Amino acid sequence: MSLQEHLAGGLTTVCRCWAVMRRDGRVFGFTDHDEGLSFEGVDFKADTGLTASALQQVTGLAVDNTEAVGALSDDAVTDADINAGRFDGSEVTAWLVNWRDVAAREVQFKGSIGELKRADGAFHAELRGLSEVLNTPVGRVYQKPCQAVLGDKRCCVNLSAAGYRTEVAVEQVEAGRVFRFASLAGFDDRWFERGRLEVRSGQADGLVAMVKNDRIVDGARVIELWEELRMPVEVGDTVLLEAGCDKRIETCRLKFQNIENFQGFPHIPGEDWLMTYPQDSGANDGGSRYK
Repeated sequence: MSLQEHLAGGLTTVCRCWAVMRRDGRVFGFTDHDEGLSFEGVDFKADTGLTASALQQVTGLAVDNTEAVGALSDDAVTDADINAGRFDGSEVTAWLVNWRDVAAREVQFKGSIGELKRADGAFHAELRGLSEVLNTPVGRVYQKPCQAVLGDKRCCVNLSAAGYRTEVAVEQVEAGRVFRFASLAGFDDRWFERGRLEVRSGQADGLVAMVKNDRIVDGARVIELWEELRMPVEVGDTVLLEAGCDKRIETCRLKFQNIENFQGFPHIPGEDWLMTYPQDSGANDGGSRYK
């Protein structure tokens, strides 16, 4: 019997189920039924106390949205994981399910977790529908800097190649954002600036942050992140450092030997070009007159 036939019968035995897939690949299942259910390879736990508000669905390009509310617990959604951002951007699928026959089910919502709040031992998660991506600007922008992300399919740089990344044990860390290494030979000053730091072990395993500054000071390397990691990093934990790119054509040519894939327009005239006028001396290159 299909779900629609079951609903048409008048006496129903339905519940809601949610599957949450984090960006690290871990999947969590929740249900508002009083017993656990399983289907599509996911175990939906009944002891999580998860409930959801009414799903708002409209025609057109507006974003479908709803909200899920649940209790924080060690075996489901923990305060530490939320604080670390492990659930940010997770994919969510919600079903209406006949709990007597889980084969009779229907997907009611697919999307991702938006704003996530926590208070008084509970969390509130805003769920955004698939049409949310329509709010993302698309198309190419004509500008001097490169528009590709280092290592993506447009950039084509292989970050796994020797010299572009290194894995190293943490020696000193301050405030969760300043790392000091006594010896990190083989990399020029500022090599990792604008790059990535990924934690590979310890409590912060899997967390990623962007590098703000990379300096060699008195022979030691000092790497500063834009913001502190939201989980503790201990001495001895392993981190992966990836080279950074400032999007300039000179960097693409000299640092990465990748000029043929540069995705910017370095010779596009500057804004002052609109106000230039003929003159018999000086350079008319479209650049700023005030340096």
